[in-house]
Amino acid sequence: MGMLDLDRFLPYQLSRLSNQISRGIARTYEKKYGLSVTEWRVIAILGRFPGISATEVTEKSAMDKVAVSRAVRRLIDAGRIRRQANDNDRRAKHLYLSEEGQAVFDAIVPAALAYEQRLVDALSDEEKQQLDRLLNRLTELSR
Repeated sequence: MGMLDLDRFLPYQLSRLSNQISRGIARTYEKKYGLSVTEWRVIAILGRFPGISATEVTEKSAMDKVAVSRAVRRLIDAGRIRRQANDNDRRAKHLYLSEEGQAVFDAIVPAALAYEQRLVDALSDEEKQQLDRLLNRLTELSR
């Protein structure tokens, strides 16, 4: 069996890059809004997909179920999201941003998009297309 060189091991490289980018974006909301990375991801997903369940948030985020559950609880307690029972199935709970949660979402999105733009501006058009193709391919292969 060969040695594991973490610096060249793709899952490790992608995880580090993801965490590094998340920390960069987190600087825009951690102090001002007191949000963790997981809480922001939940808010971002609910901002895009209002009314989904916590299970669906977990699926869309590819985050740990327990971490999502804790973030949802903290966001409900903070009044940033609300839970609503489904009329057809009382067990199914749908999550929505509250007015405060929507205000946080609306305030952070421009900063997050600006951070992303700074990263992609460093790439040529060809590199952007290649990166997109490679990420899509790796996503498909990993399923």
